[in-house]
Amino acid sequence: MIPRETLPRVLFSLFALVTAAHLAVQALGAETWSRPTQALLMPLLAAFVWTAAPRPHGRPVRLVLVALFFSWLGDTAPALASGDAAFLVMVGFFLIAQVVYVAAFAPWWARSPLGTNRTLLVPYGVVVAGLVVLCAPGAGALLVPVLVYGLLLGTTAVLSVGVHRWTAIGGALFLLSDGLIALRAFSPGFDLPLSGVWVMLTYAAAQALIVLGVLARDREPAEEVPA
Repeated sequence: MIPRETLPRVLFSLFALVTAAHLAVQALGAETWSRPTQALLMPLLAAFVWTAAPRPHGRPVRLVLVALFFSWLGDTAPALASGDAAFLVMVGFFLIAQVVYVAAFAPWWARSPLGTNRTLLVPYGVVVAGLVVLCAPGAGALLVPVLVYGLLLGTTAVLSVGVHRWTAIGGALFLLSDGLIALRAFSPGFDLPLSGVWVMLTYAAAQALIVLGVLARDREPAEEVPA
């Protein structure tokens, strides 16, 4: 039996191992193993958060667990549909995950450098606007949900800066990962070699850094953490 104090480390190591396996599957084009390995990522990361966070779990940790659950649905539920319906299912569940992340990060907005110096928001706005401009011609009937999701994703990235430096990097990587998905889906001229590998690498790293940042902030007794 694994000692309780080492269980979080074991779970995070398993998450890293399955991530590496999934990236290898993506690189080799072994589609049979793609969905099973992807489906394991968020449950392993959620188990790590559950065991690593101090008890009782505070509001930010609880919300992160909810966001990971909806991210898992975004990873797995599209397999039950096809075409535009599968894409909308994925966007829908990840949109809910982003709403939950926004709720988790918002209480720390006042301590963010972006909250005190609004000019620092410009790069985030440029990235989101650029993605919209590039993807709008090919989005067709999906333009509105894609636009709403893009704005919400940008909001998550901005608010993540106030939590912790790791969470800030994770929020930016999430924006990058989903930006690559949007470009691959709606920009016909976009051709990034091994794009699936880059999407999943940035996605897994984003989720991991987000939870590590929230856990790090949650452990800081001198910092007032939302209850």
